[in-house]
Amino acid sequence: MNKNFHRIAWLAVALALCVIVFGAFVRLSNAGLSCPDWPTCYGRAAWPSTAHEVNDHVATAIRPVEVHKAWREQFHRMIAGLLGVLVLALALVSARRRSRGLLQVVVAAAVVAIAIPLYMKGQHVAASALAIVGEGILLAAALRWSNTDLSRASSLTLAVIIFQALLGMWTVTWLLKPIVVMAHLLGGLLTFSLLVWIAWRATNQPIRLADASRVRALIMAGIAVLGVQIALGGWTSANYAALACGNDFPTCVGQWWPRHDFGEAFVLWRGIGVDYEGGILDGEARIAIQLAHRAMAVIVFFYLIGLAVKLLRTPGLRGWATLLFALTLLQVGLGIANVKLGLPLAVAVAHNGGAALLLFALVSLLARLRTPEP
Repeated sequence: MNKNFHRIAWLAVALALCVIVFGAFVRLSNAGLSCPDWPTCYGRAAWPSTAHEVNDHVATAIRPVEVHKAWREQFHRMIAGLLGVLVLALALVSARRRSRGLLQVVVAAAVVAIAIPLYMKGQHVAASALAIVGEGILLAAALRWSNTDLSRASSLTLAVIIFQALLGMWTVTWLLKPIVVMAHLLGGLLTFSLLVWIAWRATNQPIRLADASRVRALIMAGIAVLGVQIALGGWTSANYAALACGNDFPTCVGQWWPRHDFGEAFVLWRGIGVDYEGGILDGEARIAIQLAHRAMAVIVFFYLIGLAVKLLRTPGLRGWATLLFALTLLQVGLGIANVKLGLPLAVAVAHNGGAALLLFALVSLLARLRTPEP
């Protein structure tokens, strides 16, 4: 493995965390539609500094320019693009010893790059076809290659981040459609998790335990329940249901089980063309989403606390156990503060960051735990 591979991987991990946190800031400050075109912002590679600069651009007919918000959305796209470059570098470095490995990664990246100007010219079918071809090349390589040099994980991460870019585009063009917003959040955290796993594997600092397989199974279950809760959190945010219960906790609008509508709350697809900014669901549907998020939070809390206690009793894992315990308590505290304080922006963004840090702790353990060598 290239001597600088792990350095690139850790840099990508740090940048991915920044992209996740800043993306939460963009979404929660209602700036997600502040650049109605993609990947430019009112036709600019950066963003307009004044509204009159772009008065003649077609995007102004979709949404008036809000300079104080536009820079947030476009800067988020820029750092996400930089992250894509780092992931591409990882894929190229890891594939260099594979038969035609460099060629496959370069061709996949070039095909996707060609799709972008085609999309900007309105040739959406051709652009989509090229993006699918690029994704197919990377996924085929990931399935065929082993992971001894992390080439499989790196090419898979590149495929994920390309799809993540598509989700970012659909978030804007489909007007904050909740299923896309939730998928975009999950895609960002999946990218982050893959990069954390790659970075630890490249660093090669294993923690060897006799019962590593059993502990790894417990950790994977923890990642699964946390993933469900993150998805529910994304659905809550995308449907503007964070304050559906008012400022009441642990009750909801003064009741333990108020009137709700789960059937309407979890309709995943409602067609295209509706502007979802501010949400379209009624109060009972939003209450149902909030109740589901709270109920799952209880399950995740007890599971992760139980896992932390288990790890505390395992020599060599007490530091990680303490971190997991502290992050779980912090995340629950931030969730409660969101409700009680009326969703302050700083607390809401920190709540998103807390989810990423919990994933970091669990994925780090998953990557490092190994059985003793014979």
